[in-house]
Amino acid sequence: MALAVLLPVIPAAAQLAVPGVSLPQVSLPGEVVGRTLENTTETVRETAERLLDLRQARIDRLLQRERETVEADASGAPARRGELLLLDPVKATLDAVANAGFGVVGHERLGSLGLEVARVQLPKGVKLAAAQELLAKAAPGAQIAPDNIYFESGAALAASAGASTRIATIATTVGMIDGAPGKGVAVAAQRGFAKGAPYASDHGSAVASLLGGAGVRRVLAADVYGKDPAGGNALAIARALDWLAGSGAKVATISLVGPNNAVLAKAIAGASRSGMVVVAAVGNDGPAAPPSYPASYPGVVAVTAVDGHGRPLIEAGNALHLDYAAPGADIRAANRNGKAKSVRGTSFATPLVAARLAAALDAGGSWRTTLDREAEDLGPRGADKQFGRGLLCRGCGR
Repeated sequence: MALAVLLPVIPAAAQLAVPGVSLPQVSLPGEVVGRTLENTTETVRETAERLLDLRQARIDRLLQRERETVEADASGAPARRGELLLLDPVKATLDAVANAGFGVVGHERLGSLGLEVARVQLPKGVKLAAAQELLAKAAPGAQIAPDNIYFESGAALAASAGASTRIATIATTVGMIDGAPGKGVAVAAQRGFAKGAPYASDHGSAVASLLGGAGVRRVLAADVYGKDPAGGNALAIARALDWLAGSGAKVATISLVGPNNAVLAKAIAGASRSGMVVVAAVGNDGPAAPPSYPASYPGVVAVTAVDGHGRPLIEAGNALHLDYAAPGADIRAANRNGKAKSVRGTSFATPLVAARLAAALDAGGSWRTTLDREAEDLGPRGADKQFGRGLLCRGCGR
């Protein structure tokens, strides 16, 4: 099927996860992705393959640009250079690590998640991928993870007049893990979990403004990027989840994507045990990309996006499961200066679903039953791979 049948018009700036400011993501020229999406002679499969190529190019450029602080792990995913993470290490594991020539440079407990993490420094000259293999042999059975980096999953486009229409007030506290919102976007509290954080970003501002515009009264913002070239890492996200869980957030929205990671997986599981519901974007790397995390973890509400006509975004990524869709194009959100801008991406659908989930918690009973009743069934009857269990919040963000 030709792409033109599915997608008559896609703006040139609808590109893969572009950072707001000083984030680890490397932007690609908007016209490249625009040509990919607007080429009417290209098949959907060809477009998916090109989006996958752009995803790899983004990673390669990050590794090159930030080679002092970022390197590839054993799977080729970007991670903080020179460090590995040990989960819940016992003395025998720590002794084995030391005997292998590695040094423990930090040890912390994330009490709200029931998680302990030790930061292990690599010997000079040892690459991350090689260190993973060495530690696995030195401490068999230990849970070892790189400190992988996670990317935003949406892009801000052109300035637009007007602002989102506020709907019914939602009392349930919602936490967001992203960049920091700017002064023009009000939140109840914010905290930084990276060097230079909190540091205002357009992406974080957009997410926060969409939560507020959808009616959430109390938003807690955790900045995992700041000015850190290796910001958005797994440990920062785990720390942010711990803070949100301990601060009373019942819903957390995460518009970030990256690889499967043992630390992040255990942090997500701990957040779920604490009673928090995590909502996450499937990303914008296209349907041929690997499953995105944290969206793919069990219990996480995975969100995709549609445009103003209810059509799925061609660049939407995938997860091991899909729960709901929400508007992720033809909508507006605030930038760091509080000005309304057009935005596009699964990043911006995710806080809208988080807001509806918080509203369902306000109402009491089963939030899943409430959302399923509210969701608009699109595509094939029942749950499907394009829209999940249905579209929520149609008309939000306009």
